Amino acid sequence: MDHLDKIYYMRAFLGVICGIILGFLFNPSNSSSAIGIIFTVGLIFYIISYVIAKKMGLRLKTEDRKKISTNGIFPFMFLLVMFMIVTYTGLYTASH
Repeated sequence: MDHLDKIYYMRAFLGVICGIILGFLFNPSNSSSAIGIIFTVGLIFYIISYVIAKKMGLRLKTEDRKKISTNGIFPFMFLLVMFMIVTYTGLYTASH
């Protein structure tokens, strides 16, 4: 597997983990500050993935190093949102 592929899947996996954590953080009583929390926690996880990707990409060619910051950003965002919604729905649907 190529290094850029590993970075892609690592970001997708971190998006899943972040989405599950955010799903557990929210409850129906604190939904007013949800956007700020989602953005902050998502940004923290993305920065963590960037640091890991930089360490993984030390052996890449120069033109591939430019792709480190953007490789896997869409799976990260969409999996974060999807798993946050699934986790939140699974936890709080039965309570209403």
